[in-house]
Amino acid sequence: MPFTPFHFGPALGLGLPFRKYFHAPTFIVANVIVDVEPFLVLLLGLRYPLHGYLHTFLSAFLVGLALGYVMFLLERVLHPLYKVFLLEADNGLSLNSFVVAGVFGTCLHVLLDSPLYADIRPFYPITANPLLNPALTLGVYSLCVWMGVLGIIYYVGLLTFLGYGKLRRKRDARALLFLLLTFFALYTDRL
Repeated sequence: MPFTPFHFGPALGLGLPFRKYFHAPTFIVANVIVDVEPFLVLLLGLRYPLHGYLHTFLSAFLVGLALGYVMFLLERVLHPLYKVFLLEADNGLSLNSFVVAGVFGTCLHVLLDSPLYADIRPFYPITANPLLNPALTLGVYSLCVWMGVLGIIYYVGLLTFLGYGKLRRKRDARALLFLLLTFFALYTDRL
């Protein structure tokens, strides 16, 4: 897949910093919704490819469109929750930003899965997978992890600066950034 939780990495790493331009909650959901298909195949023991039709760009595009529209319709109900968790910027987003987030998220999912699995047909009805390259497995997983780390750092910054009051001085912000970078530098040296 990369295993479904790894898709939260790109979702957070791209969705949060660009939340002013497209709807971050829609993008986050879109990055993982495609894996409903393998989940159902495994859960129900279906005689169906693990990565079937939802793992094609055509289906991902259509699912992203539908998801974007549904999330737009749910915006009035879910907006207070998004604001509490700082998942939305203060600007009102249009239907277009929801749809772009949905399509971009589902297609990114297919793009990340395509090099890893021989049963994916990203350009269906073409049955070949020209993106298949199992040698990229470690790189794809690493990309997902590091994008997740960056997304979490960004989210901690949002909570610090917007959610719990702004730091009093720029020096405090630089000190916080220095501590975070030092922590991750030490952590990566141990790997």
